Amino acid sequence: MYLDAAKKQEIFGKYGKSNSDTGSAEAQIALFSYRIAHLTEHMKLNRKDYSTERALTMLVGKRRALLNYLKDRDINRYRAIIQELGLRK
Repeated sequence: MYLDAAKKQEIFGKYGKSNSDTGSAEAQIALFSYRIAHLTEHMKLNRKDYSTERALTMLVGKRRALLNYLKDRDINRYRAIIQELGLRK
């Protein structure tokens, strides 16, 4: 499986406040970004997989909503997570 408990702990430890910090916006954005990257690679190989395409679209929307929330609440945290994940060019 591409996303097991150890990988989640690693993502939460790197971007969240601790390994068990699953609720912070930064940790969720990082997890969504990892999943989006994985599904994007899947879609390159399986372009007619419409259920995965829909899941990818929904994940991008969730990440966008969290980024908007973070931008409204704390612009410095927003800029930091954008920089760390490399979401903007």
